[in-house]
Amino acid sequence: MKASGQAKVKETQVDLIPLGRLRAGQGGCVGEVLGACDMVHRLREMGLYDGARVQMIRPGSPCIIRLQGQRLGFRMDDCAHVMVRVSAVAS
Repeated sequence: MKASGQAKVKETQVDLIPLGRLRAGQGGCVGEVLGACDMVHRLREMGLYDGARVQMIRPGSPCIIRLQGQRLGFRMDDCAHVMVRVSAVAS
């Protein structure tokens, strides 16, 4: 049983990538927002909460993403705090 629990943890970690690693047109769902409480709070207030759908418009720094019908620009440092589960099909 312990081995299957470890497999689930590894699978979950592999499923999530930093927002900044999405390619142009690639989308996914926010799986986790990491960092200090104030950073997490700020990103969540902007709409980057668990389950939110995002799409990368322009990678780089700053990157531009589509979130809830809006285009938002983020520094690469901020993107590193947002972990995304990539969709099989672009959003």
